Parts: sequence; C-alpha cells; structure tokens
Amino acid sequence: QVQLVESGGGLVQAGGSLRLSCAASGRTISTYAMGWFRQAPGEEREFVAAISRSGVAYYADSVKGRFTISRDNAKNTGYLQMNSLKSEDTAVYYCAADDRRVGEVMGQYWGQGTRVTVSS
Repeated sequence: QVQLVESGGGLVQAGGSLRLSCAASGRTISTYAMGWFRQAPGEEREFVAAISRSGVAYYADSVKGRFTISRDNAKNTGYLQMNSLKSEDTAVYYCAADDRRVGEVMGQYWGQGTRVTVSS
C-alpha cells in the first residue's frame, strides 16, 4: 500500500505560482509513476501531469508550458510547480501513484487532495 499526502494548495492571484507536494509513504516511490489530476466544482476529475519511473513527463494541453512535474525519489515526494496560474486552474488537485500505468489512465493510489483557488 502507498499513502499519498498532498500539500501546498491555497489562494493565489491570477498570474501567480504555487508548488504542490505529494509525500508518499508505505513504499519506495521510485518504482511508481506519479501523477496529478484535478477536479473543478461540478466537473469530472481530469488529468494534469504525470511522470514515469524514469522521469519522462506528460502534460495535459491546458497546462503545457505553465506546469512542471518532478519527483525526488530520495525524499519519496513528487511535485507540481504551477506558474502563470489562471482562474480556470481553480480545482482540488489530487496526487496519484501507479506501478503499472502512467498518464491519464493511472490511478492505483490516490491522495486526499489539496485545494487551489486562483482569483482573477
């Protein structure tokens, strides 16, 4: 079992930045792909970004060039750096880990989510 805990969410003005963290416990995260998804009010959960075990990154078109996913296996932690935030980025952001899949279809383990609110 892998437990995931997100942090770093909050309120930010449009154009600002936030860095989300996803701390993993229970297993060594180096053998898992990690990803970020988000769910806006009244919307379905959507893929944001993912990073494979080898460090290959994948992004949704809506965040390419603005968001950067990374991982620090020594700290068992994943990150999502979000720059140039827009009001449409407002959502609850969820961390995911998966030992078999990466990208939109991943989702073996989930965190509880952290809320990001972007004010315009």
